[in-house]
Parts: sequence; C-alpha cells; structure tokens
Amino acid sequence: MTYGLHLERSGAHFMRAHEPHALHQGERVWTETNCYVDLWIELLNAYGLDPHAALGFTVRQDFEDDQFTFFKYPLEDLDLLYGLDVQELAIYESLEERVAVQIRRGHSVLVEVDAFYLPDTRATTYQRDHVKTTIGVDFIDTDARRLGYFHNTFYCVLEGTDYDGVFRRLPALAAQPDLLYPYAEFTKRARPALAGPALVEASLGRLATHLARRPQDNPVTRWRAAFAQHVETILARGEPYFHLYTFNVMRQFGANFELLSKYLGWLQERHVEIPASIPAAAKTIASEAMVVQFRTVRALMRKRRDLCEDCFDVLEAAYEQTLPPLVALFGDAAAIR
Repeated sequence: MTYGLHLERSGAHFMRAHEPHALHQGERVWTETNCYVDLWIELLNAYGLDPHAALGFTVRQDFEDDQFTFFKYPLEDLDLLYGLDVQELAIYESLEERVAVQIRRGHSVLVEVDAFYLPDTRATTYQRDHVKTTIGVDFIDTDARRLGYFHNTFYCVLEGTDYDGVFRRLPALAAQPDLLYPYAEFTKRARPALAGPALVEASLGRLATHLARRPQDNPVTRWRAAFAQHVETILARGEPYFHLYTFNVMRQFGANFELLSKYLGWLQERHVEIPASIPAAAKTIASEAMVVQFRTVRALMRKRRDLCEDCFDVLEAAYEQTLPPLVALFGDAAAIR
C-alpha cells in the first residue's frame, strides 16, 4: 500500500515536490550541520513553517571536554512555536509496519537507520560504511518497496534492496534476532503554528530561556586548554580519527554559530533591534572554526603540531562579542520558564 503527504506522481514514482530551505542554499561556511538539525530544517520547510524561529537554542552550546554539544531543536520549542507534538514511537514486531501506520495517519516518522542504504549519501557512506543516522519518513509504498525521506539537506526516494536494508528485511539482517530496534519518533501537527508578531514574540521568549541556560564561562577557553592534547591524539591516530574529531568539534561549533547568526538576522528583519556586530561575531566563529579545521588537517598531513593560537584568540573574542551582548539585550527576561 502507498501512504504519504503532499506528493506528486512522476512516472511510476510518488515524489514530493520539495525545494531546499534558504538555510540550505546560498553562501554558507558550513553547508551541513548535523543530520538531526538539517532534517528538521527541511521537515519544517515541507510543513510550510520557518525553521529560523526556533534557532534560539544555539546560544546554549557548550564544550563538553571532548566535543561541542550536538545541537538539536528542543521538542518544547517545536511544540510552542509550530504546534508540533513529537513523541517516541514504540517499535515492536516490524519497523516497517510501525512506520506505515504513522504515515497512514498523516504523521512523519523520524527513525535511526543505517546510512549504508541511503542513496543520498553516495559521496560518503552509501554501500561503503555502516553509520547510524536519522531520516524523516513521509511516504511509504510497502508493495513496491519504496520510501520517501528527508535526510541532511535533501529529500530522496529509495527502493528495492535499500528499502529491505533500512527495514532489516535482508537475509543477513533477519538472521540477527538480537539486533535491537532503532530509536524512532513520530511528529503530529497537533495545533496551529504561531505566525507573524506572535511567532516573533514567542521566539524571543524561548531565546531568553535558552540564554538563562547558556554556559557560564567561555567554552572556547576550555577547548583551547584541551586542544594541545587533542592535536597529539590526531597526529598519533591519523586521518580517520581526524574526520571523527572535526565533525564533533569544529563542525558542530562552527555550524551552530552560523545558524545563530542566521537567526539573529531573521530577528533583525522582523524589526527586533540587535546591533549588527552580534550576528557578525557569530559568523566570525563559524568561519574561524573552519580555519582551525583546515590548519589541523594541514598539520596532520605535514606531521607538525599547530596549536592555532591566533585562531583561538579570534574565537574567544568573537564569543565574548556574541553571548554577553545578547544577555545584555535579553537578560532581564532570561528567567527559567
């Protein structure tokens, strides 16, 4: 059977007519953030909602000693701003059937799958590496073994063997009875989304709440203190480790603050008075984190230590030019709500 929302027929396929959101187009320092945030940007876009409004959570990112916080849209923000109720989906007996039930109800399903079977990852993991990632399913044809899904910045369709792999129907997977079901969520459009001035006001309220939960010191300073040891580990373990490190450190940090700069620009466009220096400082963090990434891989290739001291000077200063001014602007309202 075929189930899905807002779909168009194209030949023998059902396809969603989908244009990537502006956050995934144009000039970007970090073209991708992480699979969860990029997925939600496009899912909100498909719902006709503006993902900018819920980006205030980016002020909360911290350095966790070995990584920067894997930033995600908080579920309470999705509920308050967009009327979206996101709940855990219990998986029993059949992952395929549980997904089909929710799609039949008009919901979207977010589920962890193996990127080995995702054709949109041809440049990286498709048919190469087994890596966990989250997709947003909004269309399924159980008879034709076809699935429509959001992943990173794309909307794609998979079928055939890839369908069987995602749903663990391949013989090799079926022979593993101890293989645990993945974590899954489903999204219900429970209430009308806020719009206009009400959306901006609620967004500012959430920003204030997130500012109250911001790191109490400069996380760049703590990253800087740990970086020398991190460099030694990178030099010792080589390129495979570097790719893991930079995804969880430079990319998470830089992409987070690039989205913060986009959010502050969105507020400015809606006549919220924010000095241009604040989003500019956030964007500086995004670009300088990329410089650290380039310099670190160059140091790895040359087998030379580079502690990027001048980059850390820029990053520390830019952080101080971003968070404290935001607290000064919205701090009086920054109470835990």
